Amino acid sequence: MAHVSHSQFTTYSDCNLKWKLRYIDKLGTFVGNIHTLFGTAMHTVIQEYLSVMYNKSIIAADKLNMESRLKEEMVTEFTKIKESQNILPCTQDEMVEFYQDGIAILEHFRKYRNKYFMKQNWELVGIEVPIVKSVQKGVDVMGYLDVVIRNKISGRIVIIDLKTATRGWTDWQKKDFNKKSQLLIYKKFYSELFDVPLDKIDVYFLILKRKIAKNPDFPITRLQKFEPANGVPSINKTMKKFEEFRTDVFDKSGNYLLERTYAAKPGKVCKFCEFYDTEHCKWGKIL
Repeated sequence: MAHVSHSQFTTYSDCNLKWKLRYIDKLGTFVGNIHTLFGTAMHTVIQEYLSVMYNKSIIAADKLNMESRLKEEMVTEFTKIKESQNILPCTQDEMVEFYQDGIAILEHFRKYRNKYFMKQNWELVGIEVPIVKSVQKGVDVMGYLDVVIRNKISGRIVIIDLKTATRGWTDWQKKDFNKKSQLLIYKKFYSELFDVPLDKIDVYFLILKRKIAKNPDFPITRLQKFEPANGVPSINKTMKKFEEFRTDVFDKSGNYLLERTYAAKPGKVCKFCEFYDTEHCKWGKIL
């Protein structure tokens, strides 16, 4: 059984060769760093707060020492990376800087939480809700939804994906298909798995910004809510591309198509690829 993640789909969209090297040839490995470490820790702390808020009370959630938990989780993630990959993911100065940024985000989150997560008439469906959807014989799509809440009166579902970023998302990033497609795919499969009409599901990204402009001319929030276009036309467009990916790389039994050619897609982003200027990809020597 092949398990396909959203990141596998977007890797193929970025570059067919990069996808082949990662998923067929099993080359390249994930290397943890301060950004992944911090992102995981922030996810955990905010999800813990929301779990207590919805399952107990706002008062109980506000009593949580989120700053202490952030420090604990950052140290835990640092240790995991160090021990599993035999590397130091960051410097001590980076740990201090990112921790201080995290404190600023948490202070803002606690103060303005009600703008993004209301308690009255809402309930928590789950944290890290698993999505497993069979798309053909031998192929499942797997993913996890950061936060899912439900309106007790209307039955409306809201799926929220938490993202950490240095300064938020630019207009270019908001238009990036690879970013937007994640929640559109999740919305489609959640609808099918849990029998909820598409028009009863909302989705949005909540972006946690480490840095904001100094002395801005207008107030800048540490939290940025972005709701991509997620109506039926947008979902259909995304699913069409996903189907093209599926039929490109899997045979009818769910096995990878090993004999076809997976071409590179050279461009400006190649220099950020782990295979850039290596024996596995000639383009690093050409661009």
